[in-house]
Amino acid sequence: MPSRIVPIIRKEFIHIRRDFRTLVIIFAMPVTMLMIYGYVINMEIQNIDLAIIDYSKTPASFDLIEAYEGSEFFTVWHLEGSAAEVEDLFSMRRAKAVLIIPHDFAQTLSRPAATKVQLLVDASDSNTAQGVRNYTGAVLQSFNENRGLQLPFAVQTSIRYNPALKSSYFFVPGLVALILMMISALLTSVTIAREKETGTLEQILVSPVRPLEIIVGKVVPYIFLAFLDGILILLVARFWFNVPIVGDLWLILGAMLLFVFVALAIGLLISTAARSQQVAMMAALISSLLPTVMLSGFIFPIASMPKILQYVTTIVPARYFLPVIRGVMLKGNTLDEIGWFLLVLAGMGVFLLIVSARKFKMTLES
Repeated sequence: MPSRIVPIIRKEFIHIRRDFRTLVIIFAMPVTMLMIYGYVINMEIQNIDLAIIDYSKTPASFDLIEAYEGSEFFTVWHLEGSAAEVEDLFSMRRAKAVLIIPHDFAQTLSRPAATKVQLLVDASDSNTAQGVRNYTGAVLQSFNENRGLQLPFAVQTSIRYNPALKSSYFFVPGLVALILMMISALLTSVTIAREKETGTLEQILVSPVRPLEIIVGKVVPYIFLAFLDGILILLVARFWFNVPIVGDLWLILGAMLLFVFVALAIGLLISTAARSQQVAMMAALISSLLPTVMLSGFIFPIASMPKILQYVTTIVPARYFLPVIRGVMLKGNTLDEIGWFLLVLAGMGVFLLIVSARKFKMTLES
């Protein structure tokens, strides 16, 4: 059996070397996608346009304004007008929030009673609005502490695993899963479809090679190449985006190899059903990109989804790989803590490979 698989592997490597499109997918696309997505997908809200209406115009109000100007999250500008203009500001998208300091701000600030300011936030984007409110509250709390005002209680917060609250720590490991799934599925989705389209499948029909041997022979080269892609992506994540690797590197590589195997099996199953390379590539993109982005926990928490979608996520491979790579990279998870996810991935890969072999056998017999 190995003697019949080796020529298939060698043939696939020769084709990859001569196919410029495949080489672009293997080496150029992963780094390009990681660079684009790594910078574009960012949940940190910055450069918030904050308009301030200062009716007080006292040293106390100037101190409060200076506190906002010193924050890295706000772009502050003074509105010389009235609160009636706020609607126009929001309608024209000139401001995300408006802070109104009342006339008696300085007087009430010197009294035991609470001092009030008004914050108006454009909540058409609810996530941004929540972030603006949180950042504003943090600036106000810092302002009170600097003036020696007694707060009703003190909260000491300890942030684990991502003390700087960088979005890249969360999204870049997820991008490893997304890119590996897309690239691996694309690579193998065209392999058998290409044989059908170019007419070389007939040559395979007259050779004494079993369907499973053809499947294995075509998967092995792409496992090797996709794993190299994974290492390349991991290097960029570590040394370009500075995402830490707290856990065992060998565990990450082993889990990555297993995930690549599952992704390649998905592409192979698509390839056995598709009649052309274009159809295979389109099906691979749809089946890999959308579920990985929307239903894996890559961006949206699975627990926040409707129950029916939570059940659907159980068949998405990236759902089981994301806790592994994020857990090992950021938390230092061990095999005992992620073993269940790896077991599910292994089961998925074997199942898909068997289905692909049976589907390919039926194709040959038809």
